[in-house]
Amino acid sequence: MKKRILIIDDDPELCRLLKKCMETEGYEADLAHNGKTGLELVKKQEYHLIILDLMMPEMDGITTLNHIRKTKNTPVLILTARGEEMDKVLGLKSGADDYLTKPFSLSELTARAQSLIRRYVELGAAPEKPRRMVFGSLVIDPAHLRVTYNEQDLALTRKEYDLLYFLSSHPGQIFTKKQIYQNVWQDEYAYDDNNIMVHIRRLRKKIEPDPERPIYILTVWGMGYQFNGGAGHE
Repeated sequence: MKKRILIIDDDPELCRLLKKCMETEGYEADLAHNGKTGLELVKKQEYHLIILDLMMPEMDGITTLNHIRKTKNTPVLILTARGEEMDKVLGLKSGADDYLTKPFSLSELTARAQSLIRRYVELGAAPEKPRRMVFGSLVIDPAHLRVTYNEQDLALTRKEYDLLYFLSSHPGQIFTKKQIYQNVWQDEYAYDDNNIMVHIRRLRKKIEPDPERPIYILTVWGMGYQFNGGAGHE
């Protein structure tokens, strides 16, 4: 079965170009020229990736993304204008998994899309999952891609789950940002520290009792990050 991609962008010419590019790579691609239409398609169809432009009239990309994240963990690749650094940060905080700055090359878009889809499919379709991991009140259930804290479900994005699963699978081990990027993003490290830091910060807000004083995901200054497997236990 072909993987399906949804492209949401108000530029018809760019949409046609991206659709042709994705279809050349063997994917099926649907188009939406505004956020409202995009959300309607998301309700009707399951997608393996959503490519979303942030700068759209009426319903902008951030608003569209917020609506998507209420019900879907589908990977989202956002498109931003050059120099709009705050848009990138806001997009990542709202649940995007990655971003590209316009103008971008089609080869780069294809590489990012393939990486996100591969990671999504591999985690969602593996025939066997390891047993759930319990760290005090935090429980990670890989069989159902479910994370709970104090028995309450946590709404994690796919990238947040990937990040938490990777770190928690190696409790006590220190990982550099490069190692995290290569294992979680499945891509060559581009020294994009901001991307990793935003995801760490967003994840801490969801799993830590006090995000300002984390007990699960620890920062090891000058080295990277470490998951504290003993957190929450007496």
